This record gives sequence, structure tokens and C-alpha cells, in this order.
Amino acid sequence: MKDINHLTENNVFIMDRINRVMEEHVTEGICIAFSGGVDSSLLLKIACEAGKKYNKPVLAVTFETKLHPHGDLEEAKEMALSFGAVHKTIEVDEFADPEIMHNPVDRCYRCKKLLFQTLIDYANGEGYHYLIDGTNYDDLNAYRPGMKALKELGVNSPLLELEITKLQIRSLATDLGVKSSDRPSAPCLATRLPYGVKLDFDLLERIDQGEKLIKQQGFYNVRLRAHEDIVRIEVDKKDFPLFMEQADVITKELQALGFFYITLDLEGFRSGSMDIKIKDRNLS
Repeated sequence: MKDINHLTENNVFIMDRINRVMEEHVTEGICIAFSGGVDSSLLLKIACEAGKKYNKPVLAVTFETKLHPHGDLEEAKEMALSFGAVHKTIEVDEFADPEIMHNPVDRCYRCKKLLFQTLIDYANGEGYHYLIDGTNYDDLNAYRPGMKALKELGVNSPLLELEITKLQIRSLATDLGVKSSDRPSAPCLATRLPYGVKLDFDLLERIDQGEKLIKQQGFYNVRLRAHEDIVRIEVDKKDFPLFMEQADVITKELQALGFFYITLDLEGFRSGSMDIKIKDRNLS
């Protein structure tokens, strides 16, 4: 790990708290659900340092699914191995639960239950009994029905339990040289469709391609939300001038993917914008 003498006092405090959790449980065998995003990357880096101290391997498991953006699996593997973790990719078909295809409001709960039960079965079979995910303290402010599944299955969320926010995570990850410290979140592709709209693999694949094309034009946060014949583009408000400069190029690229009515959301990027009509945001 990088020399901690350069860390701010607050980051030293946060790292020490996470490290105590890892050292307390490392002998049980730590397994981390590892997406390669900043939350799980920070946890994995600190866990691996604890593992080296006690000569105990740490397992990082990355899910390969139909509903998550593709292309990051190899990068996640490389990062996990660079930390010194044992890495495993597990393929999971979310539609083993046929109700998920109908995109109900509790879709995330159903998906998390399936994914993490699969993870628990694999990890326990390999001798890893302390399961961790990257849920953080800010997730309490959003609609996260999947958190209920994690609680039911006994999965641990140190960043949530220690009340560590996304801003604090990015700051510490940057100081520790974690490669994904500035990577934007990459949630399930089903979040691009309204609840109750049957999931369409072809549409989700085109949405994934469209988001990648827009990001290649220099945008950080990008979401394409599909509403029947309309695709609603969310980018950060500060990037609106850049977007308008490239509007013709972006429009042509999206039309080539089969999108016809293309709009820019004037509210800008906001995580969970498909959740605004959900009255009970405490399903988690």
C-alpha cells in the first residue's frame, strides 16, 4: 500500500476503521463482491493488505450477468490480481427468476437475492465465510430494495455500517492510488427502462452501446433512459454546452442504433431518475 504519511488526517481515520474490520474477520476468509468500481476496489485493496499481514488469501468475485454493462470484466480481474486477491468470475442468469423479466419495482431485491445467494454458495464452498459488498452510507438516501436482500442473506456492508460516504470513498481511494477512484457508477442496465416494462435484451444492448458512444465524446456521467419511442439522455448539467456542440454527431450515432426520438433531459444526470414515481422508497 502507498505510504500513508501523505494521507489527510480524516482519510487516515477512515482507513483505520475499514482496516480494523478487515483484520477482525480476515481469518474467517474474506470474500468481496467485486465490480471494479471505486467502492468495492477500496474495500478489496484494504482487505488484501490485511490478508498479507495474516497470510490469508482474499477472494474477489465478479458477476457476469445479462443486465450489467459489459466490457469491465477483464479490467476488474487485472485490478483484483494487482491487489493480490484471488479472482473468480461467476456467470449468473438473472432470469432464473422469471419475474425479473417483467421489471417489477422490487427487481433489484430479486436480482441481489439471486446473485448473492450464488456468491455465498460458491464462497462458502471455497472456505470464505465473511461476505462483503460495496454498499455505502449515501445509498440510504436512494431507492435501494436490494439492500433488503443483503440483510436477509447476512452480507456485510462495511462502508454503510461505518457511515462512509461516496465522497470520502473517492478521496481515500485517490490517496491510495486506486485506479477506479474517479470511475462513474455503472448500475444495472434495467435502470434505463421504466418499471413494469418487459426487459428486452436487444434494447438494453443498444442502450449500452449508445452510452459508450456518448462517453467516448468526453462525457463522464451518461444515462440513456428509454420511454417507448423516446430515448432521454442524461449528462451532467455542466456538460450541456459540450453536448450541444456534439448534438448532431450524437444524434446520428443513436439513430444508427435504432433510436428515433432523441431528447436531452434538462434536469441533467441524476442517479435513480426512474424511481421518482415510487411512493414507498423504504422497501429496502
